[in-house]
Amino acid sequence: MQIRTVEDLFYDGLKDIYYGENKIVAALPKMTAVAKAASLKGAFEKHLEQTKTHIQRLEQVFDALGKPAKGKTCPAIDAIIEEGEQIIAEYADSPALDLGLIAGAQAVEHYEIVKYRALKKLATSLGLTDAVGLLDATLQEEMQTDADLDGISDSAGGAKNKKR
Repeated sequence: MQIRTVEDLFYDGLKDIYYGENKIVAALPKMTAVAKAASLKGAFEKHLEQTKTHIQRLEQVFDALGKPAKGKTCPAIDAIIEEGEQIIAEYADSPALDLGLIAGAQAVEHYEIVKYRALKKLATSLGLTDAVGLLDATLQEEMQTDADLDGISDSAGGAKNKKR
């Protein structure tokens, strides 16, 4: 039996989030296209560009490790994205669509925040200072996106979106 190391755990985590970020790049254009509120469309467009940068940062971390940048299927991200697709299908003509999109996007953000925090801690324990900085930059952007989505949700959650 092979003994797994902290380095192995870190590399597996990088592959997991790399897969996730690439899935998010594929999902965001559809979410942008169906969102009703201009503020939500703008937030999704902004996050698409940020996510492309997140992928580039991850590739820098892979390079620093001397490992190939490759993804590892992440059932959690797949399930969250599938749930978002269900929201789009079921609420396409509903005033609740934007709130559903926000909830789905925040589920992704919360998952990413947890993963980036864990990866940052692992990189710290491994003494990978450059990786810590790259992962922290992405973590800060993910937390800001979550806060931005909260603000949009608060402004969209008024009586106009409730069906009586």
